[in-house]
Amino acid sequence: MPTIFHIAPHGSDTADGSTAHPFRTISRGAQAAQPGDTVLVHAGEYREWVAPPRGGLSDRRRITYAAAPGETPVIKGSERVTGWTLVAGTVWKSVVQNAAFGDFNPFAEEIAGDWLVYPDTSSRSKHLADVYLNGRSFYEAESLDEIADPAIRTVAVDHWTGSEVAVRDPDQTRFLWYGEVDEEHTTIWANFHGADPNTELVEINVRRSVFFPTERHINYVTVRGFELAHAASPWAPPTADQPGLIGPNWAKGWIIEDNVIHDAKCSAISIGKEKTTGHNFAMERGDKPGYQYQLESVFAAVQVGWDREHVGSHIIRRNTIFDCGQNGIVGHLGCVFSTIEDNHIYNIAIKREFYGHEIGGIKLHAAIDVTIRHNRIHDCSLGIWLDWQTQGTRVTRNLLYDNARDLFIEVSHGPYIVDHNAFGSRASLEVFSQGGAFANNLVAGTVSIEPVVDRPTPYHVPHSTQVAGYAAILGGDDRFIGNIFLDGDADLAYGPTARAGQIIGYGTAGYDAHPDSFDEYLIRTGDSSLGDHERFSHVKQPVYMRGNVYSLGAQSYGGETSAIRLTDPGVRIAIVADGDSVFLDAQLPPEFDDRLSRVVTQADLPAVRFVGADFEHPDGTPVVLDVDLVGDLKHANESYAAGPLGSLRSGTSRTRVW
Repeated sequence: MPTIFHIAPHGSDTADGSTAHPFRTISRGAQAAQPGDTVLVHAGEYREWVAPPRGGLSDRRRITYAAAPGETPVIKGSERVTGWTLVAGTVWKSVVQNAAFGDFNPFAEEIAGDWLVYPDTSSRSKHLADVYLNGRSFYEAESLDEIADPAIRTVAVDHWTGSEVAVRDPDQTRFLWYGEVDEEHTTIWANFHGADPNTELVEINVRRSVFFPTERHINYVTVRGFELAHAASPWAPPTADQPGLIGPNWAKGWIIEDNVIHDAKCSAISIGKEKTTGHNFAMERGDKPGYQYQLESVFAAVQVGWDREHVGSHIIRRNTIFDCGQNGIVGHLGCVFSTIEDNHIYNIAIKREFYGHEIGGIKLHAAIDVTIRHNRIHDCSLGIWLDWQTQGTRVTRNLLYDNARDLFIEVSHGPYIVDHNAFGSRASLEVFSQGGAFANNLVAGTVSIEPVVDRPTPYHVPHSTQVAGYAAILGGDDRFIGNIFLDGDADLAYGPTARAGQIIGYGTAGYDAHPDSFDEYLIRTGDSSLGDHERFSHVKQPVYMRGNVYSLGAQSYGGETSAIRLTDPGVRIAIVADGDSVFLDAQLPPEFDDRLSRVVTQADLPAVRFVGADFEHPDGTPVVLDVDLVGDLKHANESYAAGPLGSLRSGTSRTRVW
C-alpha cells in the first residue's frame, strides 16, 4: 500500500515520518518515498534544496510532494543573515564564513553564458547572489561607492533597439548590495535605508535550486501547493545546462501545480536541456556562433534519448510565478509534449541587472506539441517567446498585457496555432517564422514580420522529435482568420525598419508582397529557366487571410477581400486589470457585426509547405478551434464575430476575462 510520510518543522529526521512522529526535512521524506508514496508537508519554513533521488514508475504510480490540506509550507534557497554592523549612514556590513555556502557560493558565481548581455563592457559582472529585506529583492551595485547613491541605475541595452536607458526609482530609493569574496569570508554591504537588519528579516541566496533533482530521469513527480523562493539559479540559454528554481532535470511526466514561485535569480521553472548536449560552448570556446552550437545540441540530444518515451510530457498549471530575472518558465528540448496552463506570470526580467536574448514569461525552444493555454502574463520584458522548432504547438486563450512585447515566434516552420488570445501590449505580435495559423485573436499593438534566411533550423516528423529536414525561414505561409487588429501611434505606418527585411506596423499589410494562394505561388516559382533552388529563393510564400477586422489606423493585407475596416474613430478595446480580476472593455460600431463566421477547423487551414504537415491536435486528430478566451464553447452550426470572445458584439461591453 502507498505510504504517506509527514514533514513538519517540529519533526526529526530520525523519526519514522508518521503523523505522530514526522520528519523534519522534505529531503528526508524524499529519501524514504517510493513510487506511489506521498510526502505530505505541513506549514512552516524549510530552508533546503530538495533533490529527489527517485521518481515514480508511471503516471498512476508517481511520487507526490504536497502541502498538507489548508496549509502552505515555504521552501527557500536562502538563509537568514544576522550580525550586521553599521558602516556609515544607512549602509551596513555582514561577514559570512564561506563554509556556510558549501561548495556553491552565489556571491562568487558570476552570471554568464551564451547570449547574455550587460549594459556595456565596463559594467561589473553580476552574481547569482541576492539579498532580501522582508522579502524585497535588492539590486547588486557596481561598486561599494554606489551604495551611498542608489537612486539611479543603468538598464541593460535593449537587444532590438540598441538603446540604453537610465532609470530613477519613483520613490528615489534603490536597495543595493555589494559583495566581496576571499578565501575564507564573504563580506556583504547593503543599504537598508533606515531599516535595522538585525531586527528585520534579512536573507541571502545560498542554494542554486529549491526543488530540482541532481540526477537525470527522475520521472513522474508531482509538486503541489508550496511557496518556493530564493534560488540562485544560473543564466539558462538553450546551449547550456538549464537548471531552475524547480524542475525535472531531463525527465518525463512531472506535474508542477498550485504553487507560488518567486525570486529566482534567473529562471523559476525549468523544463529544459542538460549539460551533456552542450554547455555555453560559444562563450567558452569562441570558435563558432551560438546558433551553430544550438543546432548541434539538437542532434546531440537525439543521441542521448530525446524522445517521447524518455523526456517531456510535463504539466505546469495554476502556479503564480513572479519576480524572476530571466524566465518564469524556460525549456529547450525537454519541454516537448508538455502542457502549460492557468498560470499567472508577472514581473519577469524587469530589473534588468542583466539582459540577453533568452528572456520571457515563457521562453521555450523546440516546443513540439506543447499546449500553452489560459495563462495570464503581464509586466514582463517579453510575454511568450517560442524560439526554434515550434511545431504542433498551440497557444490558446492566453491573456497578455503591459509587457514590453507579448508574443514572439522565431525561426520555426510550423505548423503552430495561435487562437483566441488577447494581446494587449504596445508590441503584440512578432512573427520571424513561417507556417503559423492565427485565428480569433485580439492584436492591440504592432505586428512585426521578418524572414530569417541566415539561420536555418530543423523541422520534425509530426508529433515526434525525429528530425525530418532543415531549412531557412523565408517568411509567410501564414494564416490569419477572424482576428481583430487595432491601431496605436498615428505616425507608425507599415514599412521597413532598420533591421534588414523586418516590416512593422498595425495590421497585416506587411504581407502585401506575398501571393494570396498556393496556386499563385506555383505560378511565381514556375520559371523553368532557373535552377532547382534558384526559382524558389526570391519568391515569397503564400498567405491565407479572411474575415479579419481592422480599426481605423490598422492596415489589411491587400489580398484580403473579406476584411472589415472600422472607420469610426471611437473604436476601443482595452484590457483593464482591477485587482485580481481582468476585464475586456469594448466600444464597437454596428459594422463590427457584419462579418460573422463559423468555427475555424482544419479544413480552413492549408497544410504548411516545408513540413508538409496538417494542423492537428497532438493526438493526430483534426484541429477544431471552438473554445474562446473565457472557456465558452463555440458550436459548429453557429456564427461568431471576430476576436477572442464568441459573444463580442457591437456597442459598449465589459467582459471579465480573468
